[in-house]
Amino acid sequence: MFVSAQNQVLSAKAYIGDAKTLLAFNMNKPKIRNLAGFTISFSPNGTDHYYIYNRLQFKNPEKHFQNKTEPAYSSINAPFQKFRWLHVPGSFHQGNNVVYGTYRYTITPRYFDDHGSMLALDPGLSLGMDVNVNPFKKDKIELGFTRGFVQSQAFEHHFGNKLVLKPDGSGLLYDTNQQAGTNSDGDAFTYLDEYKWSGFTARQKIFDVLNQVKNDATLSLDVFAYDLNETDVVSQMLNLAKQGRIRIILDNADLHKSTPSKPAPEDLFTTEFQNQATGNAVIKRGKFARFSHDKIFIVKKGNKAIKVLTGSTNLSVTGMYVNSNHIVVFNDPDIAALYENVFEESWNDNINAPAFQASQWAGKTFSFPKNGVPSMDFTFSPHTEIFATKNLKAMADRISREKSSVLFAVMDMGVKNSGPIFPTLRDIHKDTSVFSYGISDNPGGIALYKPGAKTGVLVTGKPVNSILPSPFNQEVGIGLGHQVHHKFVVCGFNKAKPVVYCGSSNLALLGEEQNGDNLIAIRDEDIATVFALEALALVDHFHFRNVNQSKPGKKKPNPIYLATNNKWAGSYYSVDDFHKQDRLLFA
Repeated sequence: MFVSAQNQVLSAKAYIGDAKTLLAFNMNKPKIRNLAGFTISFSPNGTDHYYIYNRLQFKNPEKHFQNKTEPAYSSINAPFQKFRWLHVPGSFHQGNNVVYGTYRYTITPRYFDDHGSMLALDPGLSLGMDVNVNPFKKDKIELGFTRGFVQSQAFEHHFGNKLVLKPDGSGLLYDTNQQAGTNSDGDAFTYLDEYKWSGFTARQKIFDVLNQVKNDATLSLDVFAYDLNETDVVSQMLNLAKQGRIRIILDNADLHKSTPSKPAPEDLFTTEFQNQATGNAVIKRGKFARFSHDKIFIVKKGNKAIKVLTGSTNLSVTGMYVNSNHIVVFNDPDIAALYENVFEESWNDNINAPAFQASQWAGKTFSFPKNGVPSMDFTFSPHTEIFATKNLKAMADRISREKSSVLFAVMDMGVKNSGPIFPTLRDIHKDTSVFSYGISDNPGGIALYKPGAKTGVLVTGKPVNSILPSPFNQEVGIGLGHQVHHKFVVCGFNKAKPVVYCGSSNLALLGEEQNGDNLIAIRDEDIATVFALEALALVDHFHFRNVNQSKPGKKKPNPIYLATNNKWAGSYYSVDDFHKQDRLLFA
């Protein structure tokens, strides 16, 4: 889904994502002579007017036109030297008080004079576009994403460069309204401020469902959980347990069991649940063969399922506020009933892998091309080896057949992971006929953009000790935890028949045989756009940090500045450069 506009100099597309917008630009090659970049501003619902910020600026701003009412890194003074930009409200302007609705974006190409000095903004070159900026919802489907940018200038701007996500010595339950810290401007913030900003729309979707059940005594909730320690989620679940309106299947693999020196949050929760539960509230612990890895809410009215929430987001502090994750909500009773059948099978089998593998739910693909939803396929593991191999091979074959674009964010693609998906994703960047853009915490090797090369990009979400050049501030490191926890692949973005693969499955053969998971294929252009923008955001963000990974003895890199000529733009028109593919695909 996109909005387009053009004038005598510029054409642009605005792709609609989940509470974010990709702005992509194009112009005839003669128009890039002396091109300095693009200034971007936005006005939400016709009210306040903001210039989007660019952390890069000119080395000598005083030699260029400067609007004195704006900082040197405002894009009116420091234009973007790229042919696209992803705008996420709340990164710098608006904070936690983001206003959604119709955004008026204004894009203005900027030019140098013949001496390399940027001229004043010419309103006659500006191009305006009205874009719907809201959390994504289409018919019976809603999407949500964590912000996933603890390692970012935006997080550092809001919360400083120390990651404090829980009070010292806190147990399972604590007050999230207490002060968590003070940022570099001296502004105090609470844990809830961090959670709302970092959890973004995924957090909102989770609490939308919890609050819906909380506020309607006729509803109940069935839950699959893997990690479980987010304190406000836990509190709501315990309240439902007191009312006899929740059943939970909670993983009990070794990483979720207490040791003499460290109590596991899942064990603490189980004890609290059992102490407070009444009526039909019951918790069962299990792991199939290895993990009970689903993250699912099923809302029921009486005995009938009416809504289901799924995706990759664990109900934990790291899952919701550190990892990059997604949520999918189906407001469809037929799909909800399918998930409820899977829950009942798992419940009645006491989370037993062989029993589930032998059931009707594990050996079949369930398709839903009707009733207000796009064409979709669902599979539920653990599967037999035969079915798991067939299912993953079909997905790998679809990726291999793609002739336009493949964008993905997958947690772990290391060579020790089994199955056909990861070799396919690891190697696709070598195919110069396909625009490939991917990220993984463990990609099994990275492929960075090289000027004058047409190969695709593959980066890691866990660069080693990135040392960022000025004017970038040093950012939070996340240590041993995951950054990219997604498991999604988009084939054919911006084409007539795209497909998105998503859900909780790690896409590995062994996991599909041993874990309780769900894998979804969605064929819808708007949903493909939303997921493609998420991949794009992550790859762009971490590519820069991959480039600046530290090596033994490496010194802080020299400062970087905006170019004072248009050579940066030339790569977007070179037939031998990946940037041209980028411009043509998006703009």
